[in-house]
Amino acid sequence: MKIFVTGASGFIGSAVVSELINSGHQVLGLARSEASSIKISDAGAEPLKGDLKDLESLKQGASQADGVIHTAFIHDFSQYLKAGDIDQKAIKAIGEVLEGTNKPLVVTSGLLGLPLINGYITEESILQNGPRSSEPTTLALAEEGINASVVRLPPSVHGKGDQGFIPFIINQAKKNGISAYPEDGNNLWPAVHRLDAARLFRLAIEKPHKGAVYNAVGDQGITLKSIAELIAQKLDLAATSVSGEKVTEHFEWMSRFIGFDNPATCVITSQLLNWQPSEIDLLQDMNENYF
Repeated sequence: MKIFVTGASGFIGSAVVSELINSGHQVLGLARSEASSIKISDAGAEPLKGDLKDLESLKQGASQADGVIHTAFIHDFSQYLKAGDIDQKAIKAIGEVLEGTNKPLVVTSGLLGLPLINGYITEESILQNGPRSSEPTTLALAEEGINASVVRLPPSVHGKGDQGFIPFIINQAKKNGISAYPEDGNNLWPAVHRLDAARLFRLAIEKPHKGAVYNAVGDQGITLKSIAELIAQKLDLAATSVSGEKVTEHFEWMSRFIGFDNPATCVITSQLLNWQPSEIDLLQDMNENYF
């Protein structure tokens, strides 16, 4: 298959590109800069100049491919609603091209903040009015007949080159001189290694299930306290509980969701795609590669 991948030079997208190529697929990767084009070419893929705001470039990529994996998102938390609107328009533009073709579309969404079912976020957990509309937009396309599905990523997709939440928490510990966790720190966050996530994206595009929702879960739930304690150990700092205004002072923009409790499972995902995570877990990865 020839797969069009948005976000192809990013942390997750580049792993998806490598996974696809190593499995015998051709890849057309969206490139928003010359540096991105070079990175995509070096990975063995064909770059296509464009970005999420350039809907014609998205339509061009989708029309040239046998399927689309959409991993790109503008991670600007100061303009999150605007980023969500851009993402929604991008998904709809790709959907227009795929309508009536049965070509698969796999779209990235997130697990953070979804409601618990019997204590866990499952594939059946649905958030109706979240700030990021990628999932409902994609599922609406599936209801219209487009062969679309969703891969939900945990708050931590870890691995070498990670620039996400965990590196931010580490930097805040260095900056503030303490390794903080919110309240008692017993709230749970799921995680997945980027290579396991990349394999899930490949399986989702190879064995599409219209309207399916997949949970990319390696670690079902890691306490924020255990993350803070590892950071404290590696940086020789105190692991310290913070509450009230001190949560905002320490975690800044991340304080809006640092206290979420989000243990998650991937039972349905494993059944549908025979996917099982096999890479090292988050705490082991942090211990070996993050300091």
